[in-house]
This record gives sequence, C-alpha cells and structure tokens, in this order.
Amino acid sequence: MKSGELKMSWARQYMPVLGEIRKRFEAEKPFKGNRIGMALHVEAKTAVLVETLAAGGAEFYITGCNPLSTQDDVAEALNDVPGIKCYAKRACSVEEYYDAIDKVLDARPTVTIDDGMDLIHRLHTERRELLDGIIGGCEETTTGIHRLRAMAAEGKLEFPVIAVNDTPMKRFFDNVHGTGESALSSVIITTNTLIGGKWFVVAGYGYCGRGLAKMAHGLGAKVIVTEIDPRRALEAHMDGYFVMTMEEAAKIGDIFVTTTGNTSIITEKHFRVMKDGAILSNAGHFNVEIDLEWLHANKEGYEARDSIETFIVNGKKINVLAEGRLVNLATTKGMGHPIEVMDLSFALQALCSEYILKEGAGLKGDVYDVPNGIDVEVASLKLGSLGINIDALTEEQNLYMNSWDIGT
Repeated sequence: MKSGELKMSWARQYMPVLGEIRKRFEAEKPFKGNRIGMALHVEAKTAVLVETLAAGGAEFYITGCNPLSTQDDVAEALNDVPGIKCYAKRACSVEEYYDAIDKVLDARPTVTIDDGMDLIHRLHTERRELLDGIIGGCEETTTGIHRLRAMAAEGKLEFPVIAVNDTPMKRFFDNVHGTGESALSSVIITTNTLIGGKWFVVAGYGYCGRGLAKMAHGLGAKVIVTEIDPRRALEAHMDGYFVMTMEEAAKIGDIFVTTTGNTSIITEKHFRVMKDGAILSNAGHFNVEIDLEWLHANKEGYEARDSIETFIVNGKKINVLAEGRLVNLATTKGMGHPIEVMDLSFALQALCSEYILKEGAGLKGDVYDVPNGIDVEVASLKLGSLGINIDALTEEQNLYMNSWDIGT
C-alpha cells in the first residue's frame, strides 16, 4: 500500500465505533442519491469518516479547512476510492484554498460538513445560487459554531446546522483530551524542549484550555491561565493553576498556547516584554490569535526552521510554531487528535449527517444541538467496544426520578 493508504489502514483499527456505524450504513444506504460537501482537516481519521459516509451511498466531495493541515498522501488515497473526490493540498495559497472550496460546491451538495464554517460562509456570500439545494449541515468546531450563532442571531443562516461540537461526547473527549494531548505533543515533538519546570501559559480556559492545562501540569509545568470570564478564571484558580492577565503572563511565560478562538490574544505589548526564547503557538481554529503581521513588520531579524519561525524583537528571540495556525495539525510532524478521540467525534458527525438528511427539510435556518439520543448512542457503542458494562435504572428508580410527588 502507498503511505496514505497505510495511514488510513492504521486509523481504521482504532476506530471501532465508526466501524460499527459503517456496517449499518453499508446495509441501509441512508445517503443514497445525495451529495455531501465537506471542508475538514484532510488526514487519516477524516478519511475513515469520509469512507463511512460514502459507504452509506453518498457521492463525496472534500477539501481542507486549513491551508497547512492536509496530508497530501491521504488526499491522494481518498481520490482512489470510488465515489470520493478530494481537492485538498497542503501549503496552498489563500486563492487555492477558496478555489478548492468552490470546486466542492460546484458538485451542488445536499449536505455540508464544516470545520470552521468556511463552506457555509461561502454558500451564503459567493455561492447563494446553491442555497436552495442544501438540506442542512453539520459544524465540527467551537469557532465555526460561534460564527454560525452570530449568523443565526442576525437571521442570515438559511438552512439548519447541527452544532456537533456542543455536546458532552464532543466537548469532553475531543476538546479536553484531543486538543489537550495533541497540541502539547506537537509542541514537544516540534521544539524538543522540556515541559517540566517551565512556565506554561494557556490563553482561555474553555474545554480545550482545560485539557491543555491538565496535560501540561501532568508533565510538571507551572501552568498559568489567562481568561476574560470571571467564572472560568475562578475555576482555573480552584483547579490549582496561576491566573493572571496576559500582560503579566507575557513577562514570565516560557511556552504559550492560545485556545480562545478570538483575535489579537498575543500582541505587540506582550512581545516587547517576553523572555528571550519564548515559544508561541495556537490551538484555536484560525491564525488570528497571535499578531504575526506585527512581528513580520517589526522584526529586527528572522530565522526559519521546520515549523518554527524565529523573530528577533528588542534583541530577543520569539519563536512561533506552525505560522500561528493549529499547532496540533499544522506542524510538519503534527498528527492531530488521537485516533480513538476522533472515532467518537466522527461517529457523532456520521450520525448527525444522517439525522440532518432525514429531518433537515422540516427545520428552519438555525443552529441545533446534537440530539441526546445520538450522543448516548455513541457513548454506548464506545463502551461496548471496550467491553464495559454499566447499570440501568430499574422501573422503580425510573418512576422515582420522573415523579414530583414522591417525598422523603
């Protein structure tokens, strides 16, 4: 097998939940006659999801959702699978990136699957003539859901979208364990620096930030959390981390990872006070959290290594990983979330895609939660694959939990 096929084969053996779903899809063909358009990180785990949906009868058109996260050998392998067309390539220009999105949309998909909302954004701005043919979509990540909710609040979202990120199985496993482990491991393998004893700064204490702080602390780092939400800041404090402003953290931090999904988190005033040799990286979806434009415009010197850019500011070296893009995927050695984590996330995607195809025509343009039954089904399938049994409510317990008039 070629390298892309070998990667996909390796991933399949650690994705038993998606494997069970694929068996049903192959038998029932729920997507027959439909076209799915996808913009996701094109790597081995995503490829297994694509195969699963194609096995359900879909024609499939896919491109990347980040210019640096595509694995070209996997994209090549996908193009060898009947019914699948992949347009993604690594290190594409912005023009090439949107050209590939347009090629996906040229297929006139009936269902969309996004990671960051770029497909849906393109549909609602440049390709509005295709909107009538869309039944609905699914969105993978926090940043995309923020954008979708803003659209919906303005009445601009014209078809229903399932917020796949906003459900317990996704938040806890994908965001906490997936981002926490993969972002940290990518920093380590890219820089070959020690984590133990370092001041490790996490910007944002959402689910991704919590996972990252936990993993770094487990390796002996002194973890600093920066936040804008007083409740999350207090939670980070009670979890045992140092809490301060980014301006304070910039003076003492050794390694920085942003996880906010917002813009301008680390900027000029922070660069000027940083230690010599500070390492900066981003685990948010877009490359807007670190002000790279200022660094390029004001650098006194510059060095480029494999996935590391070194900017000299005030005589000190500031090291930025992966051009400020998703550090767990955009470094040359980044492999993304662990396979078992993405088995669960992509199982949610597969079942939510089936749901939106069945129910989307009766839903208005808005953002919808993952149906609770789908979340429970994925958890149950995972427990089954692990050989773990759990208790069930008895009839008496069920009656008690659903009654209001049973007292002490």
